[in-house]
Amino acid sequence: MSDLALDLARIQFGFTISFHIVFPAISIGLASYLFVLEARWLMTKQAVFLDLYHFWVKIFALCFGMGVVSGLVMAYQFGTNWAGFSTFAGSVTGPLLAYEVLTAFFLEAGFLGVMLFGWSRVGPGIHFAATLMVALGTLISATWILASNSWMHTPQGIEIINGQVIPVDWLAIIFNPSFPYRFIHMVLAAYLATALLVVSAAAWQILQGNTNVGIRKMLSMGMWMVLIVSPIQAMVGDFHGLNTLKYQPAKIAAIEGHWENIPGKASPLVLFGWPDMAAEKNHFEVAIPTLGSLILRHSLTEQIPALKDFAAEDRPNSTIVFWTFRVMVGLGLLMILLSLFSLWARWKKDLYQNKLFLRFALIMGPAGIVAMLAGWYTTEIGRQPWIVYGLMRTADAVTKHSVTELSISLTLFIVIYLLVFGVGVIYLLRLLRIGPKPNESLQGDAFSINKNEVEDFIIAAEFHPPHSTPSEKKED
Repeated sequence: MSDLALDLARIQFGFTISFHIVFPAISIGLASYLFVLEARWLMTKQAVFLDLYHFWVKIFALCFGMGVVSGLVMAYQFGTNWAGFSTFAGSVTGPLLAYEVLTAFFLEAGFLGVMLFGWSRVGPGIHFAATLMVALGTLISATWILASNSWMHTPQGIEIINGQVIPVDWLAIIFNPSFPYRFIHMVLAAYLATALLVVSAAAWQILQGNTNVGIRKMLSMGMWMVLIVSPIQAMVGDFHGLNTLKYQPAKIAAIEGHWENIPGKASPLVLFGWPDMAAEKNHFEVAIPTLGSLILRHSLTEQIPALKDFAAEDRPNSTIVFWTFRVMVGLGLLMILLSLFSLWARWKKDLYQNKLFLRFALIMGPAGIVAMLAGWYTTEIGRQPWIVYGLMRTADAVTKHSVTELSISLTLFIVIYLLVFGVGVIYLLRLLRIGPKPNESLQGDAFSINKNEVEDFIIAAEFHPPHSTPSEKKED
């Protein structure tokens, strides 16, 4: 198979999985957000939380549906484009994906109907339990998917017999060395992406002059989440990097754009530059002496891996991962800056009036999604040339299709995805532009929850929502 055909197969998989990552990640974040909103409504009896629930459940349902559709394509691609991988490692990845369907997807699907349509048909406790089950289902789904993907990075618990992987220890397979770091890092990324989406939507509404209590709650809750999670994510990322240094040193060398060590001298940190894989050097390099050793080795003398320590055919593409990593880190730093700005604005009692902060929050709306994709590209491209690290090369895993066949299928995927998911994203942005309205839960929504049904549910919860209360007028 030609190198061009291999690259086309990789591009096709990367293109389709990029769509699939975004929608389930937002579903993970929104499911937990909906759980918090309903919990706060039940505890405080404030109508604003019910209104926000009814607004954001529409966004959740849309993202959940697009996530399911994009996920179906991923499953088929393993058989059509990556037959060698399926033959070699299907005994591990197949069961793990099946467990995800049996435990997570069925849980989500079983309670999703109650969550969306059950307001007048079940009591408040059962409905709240349904929301909880859907939220847990999204996290369980992430567990199995990341266990499978992490095993491909740090394989263990298996034997290779007659050219096929044979599982011998499922606990070792699931809880492989990189899984805890990757799972926490990804879930936090989903929460950050969702929080920034909520914050950006609220900032847009306030800048347009819509400052009702629901909009202010959205902004406040979202910024508390960013403030709490963004520094934690930075620490988890550091731990993840140290784990990668141990198990995938070539990836770290590529991320750092570090070509060679000078004997007896600590490794620098390359801030900027353009890694040239052919020339084996960086163009326009800006580096800080010793800082690479300090960050990755926590030492002033110990060196980090260098790309020239590895054979040329075993090196990841540093030109790509060097920059995807810096995009991720740069956006993460901007998230921390935004959260500190919000803290200052709260202290000045200016959170909902500070135009500079609101514009900053608005443009940061896509930052969580972009950072998540940049991190994913860093992880997956940095694993190359291996599809199962140290055991199977990507070139040996791909189905032997021609360049023409792959070009046609890739073109069709691009056209269809942009059409189908483009319409979905446009509709999502339209919903966000409209925003939540006061008493939205009494006006009906996309799931035909009419006024009488919601009033029956409110009565069942022994709650009569006022049009406004003093507590709703306060800033969080």
